[in-house]
Amino acid sequence: MKPAPFDYRAPRSLDAALELIAGEDARPLAGGQSLIPMLNFRLARPSRLVDLHLVAGLDAMRVSRGDGCLSIGAMTTQAMVERSPEVAQRWPLLAEAVAHVGHAAIRARGTVGGSVAHADPAAELPTALTALDARFRLCSVRGERTLTASELFCGALTTAIASDELLVEVEVPVAPPGARMAFVEHARTHGDFAQGGVAVVVAADRHASVALLGAGPTPVRAPDAERALIEGADARQAAELAVTRLPDGHRRALLRALVVRALERVGR
Repeated sequence: MKPAPFDYRAPRSLDAALELIAGEDARPLAGGQSLIPMLNFRLARPSRLVDLHLVAGLDAMRVSRGDGCLSIGAMTTQAMVERSPEVAQRWPLLAEAVAHVGHAAIRARGTVGGSVAHADPAAELPTALTALDARFRLCSVRGERTLTASELFCGALTTAIASDELLVEVEVPVAPPGARMAFVEHARTHGDFAQGGVAVVVAADRHASVALLGAGPTPVRAPDAERALIEGADARQAAELAVTRLPDGHRRALLRALVVRALERVGR
């Protein structure tokens, strides 16, 4: 299969990219790991493709000297996150999660922004970023806004990103002191789409976050389990609370086991 005809543009500045995206039926191209197959099968037929690879600054990843937050440009590749010593030391959940994404060749091309914007229910990065309370900066010719994960992810392959907006940056807050993190998932084979997954962050200063992959069309936080962990619950007690609202028996059992595994890894 070949894609339907389209106008191709490769701007070099964010302002130019935003002007092109604001045009009728335009689609941004990041790593292309999801969009190119959709174009080839004509599941997507944009009239204009805006390649973001030459846009200066979108592939930067840095830690703020002020508040210690991690800023990840939307065009940062998954491999860059996976190989970053600073990410591994301060946000190991991200390094663990991205290691499950496809295979090395995919991670070398796939971008953080592309994974987030595609919003696949089986994607690891949206779940990890949800557990880390990440914020997502969107820009358009109309201005910019910042969304939380619950505001951004609306459903399977659906986000709150408007057709004239670009996701330009993901901001990950500094982890609580002494935070312990883990990401686990189950897939039929390594690199295949996950059937279920769990991202957890726990810290001694009464902080706990549990995000589930495969519990719904978007990453799902488990507030009952989080409160129980803060109050001293063990892994099995918290896992039971995390999956209470899931109707499907197999999926409930799978995610319960994954929550236990993740919490045991962080010492609960």
